[in-house]
Amino acid sequence: MRMYDLIMKKRNGGTLTKEEINYMVSEYTADKIPDYQMSAMMMAIYFRGMTKEETVALTMAMAHSGDMMDLGAIQGVKVDKHSTGGVGDKTSIALTPMVAACGVKIAKMSGRGLGHTGGTIDKLESFAGFSTGISADHFLRQVNEIGISIMGQTLDIAPADKKLYALRDVTATVDNMSLIASSIMSKKLASGADAIVLDVKTGSGAFMKEEKDAFALGNGCHRQQCRQKNHCRGIGYGSASGACGRQRPGSAGSHSDPERGGSRRLYGTLHDSWFLYADCRWQGKG
Repeated sequence: MRMYDLIMKKRNGGTLTKEEINYMVSEYTADKIPDYQMSAMMMAIYFRGMTKEETVALTMAMAHSGDMMDLGAIQGVKVDKHSTGGVGDKTSIALTPMVAACGVKIAKMSGRGLGHTGGTIDKLESFAGFSTGISADHFLRQVNEIGISIMGQTLDIAPADKKLYALRDVTATVDNMSLIASSIMSKKLASGADAIVLDVKTGSGAFMKEEKDAFALGNGCHRQQCRQKNHCRGIGYGSASGACGRQRPGSAGSHSDPERGGSRRLYGTLHDSWFLYADCRWQGKG
């Protein structure tokens, strides 16, 4: 199998197999495929797109490219959150401590800025003395002791995504739905949380400029979660995904209760942001 042939196949509109995607991701993670070839592949994907099956295969390959974190040492339901980002997006910094204060265990892995957006890790590191480069043991201990911890992506968790994340940032291949969804979900699936809240931004200051694209991204991420977690049946695993405006700073979102199922509005809107959609599937509890 050669990367050259895979690039040409995708460039010509072909569909990559699971085996081809696994080869591409594993070899790139091992530094056996150079950046210039992976850049060409990212651009081919950007213009040609990926099928649902290709997107799921890419997500799983990146999630399993490193360690799969075990959060079993944390008592209770462990929740993670991800925002697709946008101008003025500071939801995690304000929201997660409030949720932790209500008794929910927040075990959050955050990323750096991508494209024109600023990442949660970048914002937190602007505080003197704040460290996000903590060990897994420190991360687990902190969640157990105070109910919340936010850490940066380590070298051992989804390393393929970490490399592709940086590559897409400098090759103008950020805003492709399959690449965004696979990047989000590979990290979240590898991080081991029991539930994940997806905050999908839409508007002129976000990656998803149109509402329909935000809906599609939210649905795509939720679908990948369900495929990985036994179709969300019988194990008490689920997701909530909300799309909210990012025309200017402000946000809206959703909350889901695993004991009762369904979803409900949690926090309000500011400055012409609007709540579009929340969807949650919980099975196996309650």
